[in-house]
Amino acid sequence: MPARRTLLIPALLDDWFPLLQHAFASDAWEPVLLTEGQNLAGLRYFHNELCYPVFLVAGQVLSALASGKYDPARCGVLMGQAGDECRGSCGIRLTRKALDKAGYPEVALLSLNVRGIDRDTGLSITPAMVRRALAAAVWGDTLAILRNQTRPYEVHPGEAESLWRTWMKTLGDSLRQGKSLTRCQIMARCREMTASFRRVETMPRKVQKVAVVGELYTKYCHLGNWDLERYLAAEGCETGVGGITWYALYYMDSHALKGPVPQRKLYRLLRQYMGAVQREMLGILNGAGYRTLPPFAQMKEQAEGLAPLNCTVADGWLIAAEAAAWARLGCRKILCVQPFACLPGHIFGKGQYAALQRKLPGTRLVSVDYDASTGPGTVESRIRMLLDEELDSDF
Repeated sequence: MPARRTLLIPALLDDWFPLLQHAFASDAWEPVLLTEGQNLAGLRYFHNELCYPVFLVAGQVLSALASGKYDPARCGVLMGQAGDECRGSCGIRLTRKALDKAGYPEVALLSLNVRGIDRDTGLSITPAMVRRALAAAVWGDTLAILRNQTRPYEVHPGEAESLWRTWMKTLGDSLRQGKSLTRCQIMARCREMTASFRRVETMPRKVQKVAVVGELYTKYCHLGNWDLERYLAAEGCETGVGGITWYALYYMDSHALKGPVPQRKLYRLLRQYMGAVQREMLGILNGAGYRTLPPFAQMKEQAEGLAPLNCTVADGWLIAAEAAAWARLGCRKILCVQPFACLPGHIFGKGQYAALQRKLPGTRLVSVDYDASTGPGTVESRIRMLLDEELDSDF
């Protein structure tokens, strides 16, 4: 059997990709999660008004290839594509041109999408991949919620982060070996994780609760939001960020309205099953005293009147639904993050904020744009504007 080739995976979902990367392993590919820092080498090959995340993804890939750690002739790059009006859906073709111009024409590009676009470069999705991805999504959500709600109150600084890393390694080993992937076993792991975080010594503290909503890349990736999670943690905030199961269910729900009949039926079946799994996961966390967003179906019902539910371009109504849900949980300060020059994001995401602010009295929403031409002072001043504002429900 020929040796496996290296599948480079650019950063996107910080709290999930260390687990999700194992879903993409196969006889042909060995996944490697890229850890290179922010690099805007992509600006040399793209128009400077293109989608900011595409710059970062291309820059990280070019930096990895230039490092000498990988043989370009035996490398591929995995790029996710939403397949809707997102301009990032053109990223794989633009990155192809950038790699060719940079002297890496032999590097393969693989498209990860479920919409059938770029079929000649599509990564085949197998049942084993889906099983691993489901477990990784549920475990990643569970760990992120546990860590974020433990870290601000821990007696011994760094203990929650250390426990998170320990579990990521343990669960990564299970995914790599294909173990503990039945629904019962997935939930058993959730109970074990919850119990371990409950044992972390904590003490009551007055902390600000800040929720983060917005565009996928800037919400979940440290490159896209300039280490926003660490910044808020250093400020002593308890951070609320919606898990990837909510986004996956939103995608299934919105795209179940599109495409041929068999495809719509498949999405509905997947949505029903994953929704049931999510409810079971949330039952474990809520039963142990942790606060979570409501199950997807309930959160969608609560979004009625806050945003048009037929607004499914980019992150669409999910932004309003998450913001309202976090406000109900006591996170009255909400950061709305977007990459500058993301046209769907500005229209269907940022376009909601003013109306949403009026519909959520007692809640403060602040929009933050990230871009290659924006300085850190501009971004931090907007974040500080939110943190320094006094609300009756700050603590």
